[in-house]
Amino acid sequence: MSATEHLLYTEDESELRSGIRDLLTERVTLAALLARIETNEPYDPKLWRVLTEQIGAAGLAVDETHGGSGASWRETAVVMEELGRSVAPTPFLGSAVLATAALRAVHAGALLADLAGGRRSASLAVSFASVPGARLRYPVRADGDTLTGTVTSVVDAGAADVLVVAAEAAGGPVLYAVEADQPGVERRPVVSLDLTRPLTDIVFTGAIGTALARGEQAEAACATALTTGAALLASEQLGIAEYCLESTVAYMKTRHQFGRPVGSFQGPKHRLAALWVSIAQVRAVARYAAACVAADDPDTAVAVAVAQAHCSEIAVRAAEECVQLHGGIGFTWEHHPHLYLKRAKADALAFGTPDRHRAILARLVDLPA
Repeated sequence: MSATEHLLYTEDESELRSGIRDLLTERVTLAALLARIETNEPYDPKLWRVLTEQIGAAGLAVDETHGGSGASWRETAVVMEELGRSVAPTPFLGSAVLATAALRAVHAGALLADLAGGRRSASLAVSFASVPGARLRYPVRADGDTLTGTVTSVVDAGAADVLVVAAEAAGGPVLYAVEADQPGVERRPVVSLDLTRPLTDIVFTGAIGTALARGEQAEAACATALTTGAALLASEQLGIAEYCLESTVAYMKTRHQFGRPVGSFQGPKHRLAALWVSIAQVRAVARYAAACVAADDPDTAVAVAVAQAHCSEIAVRAAEECVQLHGGIGFTWEHHPHLYLKRAKADALAFGTPDRHRAILARLVDLPA
């Protein structure tokens, strides 16, 4: 099935969504989330175990021979949508998307099986601002299997068991698997905008890695991982925008001003209607991007550029409307809008800004400068 043949949710995807949403509704409450992000353990390990070991969400894009379910990135995108709706504190993007995509590309069977089964988690040691399609920098240097250097702003690296590291060696780039808790690896937490998804600087001082791929294969694995990550991040942004719209509509039905529900006034209704149309467009481009990476479609680069150029801005706008239309309560720490605004703003900077993706899209479709 090509990417363009079927973008509607399948019955299996709808069932997966239902199960994930029920789990997150039960476990990711606002009070628990606010309490967690003020601690040194931003991720919920119990939630992660249920997602990976019981539901098998981390192995959706992994074939059955390596312990996965043999589904695709389409199903993984459905999980990303639901995680976006709840701003769930899990390392899913770093481990089940970025690291898994890189390991799939180099056929790292044993480690891939560990990630798919939830026995271990991993993180791709590249900056969260790295842009798909752009030339990747290699701040880490390899001397044999010994690594030295610093990678800044790595997503989901703080809780990872394994770091997948691209390093510059004498013969070109090499992709390594590095045990995160060994001497020679220092992880420094970064104060990030989104407290539900912390970033980490990683300093390698003589750490030992196991080579997974070299040369063009290593470079292609990183490129594939970044493209996949950007494509599926659009699904998370869709989930953010949908929840912001739904929660705002629900609030405006109950909030009264001058003896009438606030939602009955023309101004707010027009703003929400315009947002609904934009989110429908986000759903289309996000689904297409996920379908393209799942099918390895030739249009993948264009689909990802369109998705990130559009979804980033609409997710931020939806979160801003959520804050504003909730009125005074929307500006309080005890309410949810600020969490969604911070996640939306952080996502808009991840894998390149919307302007950067528009510039990439212009080159891809031969538009003049």
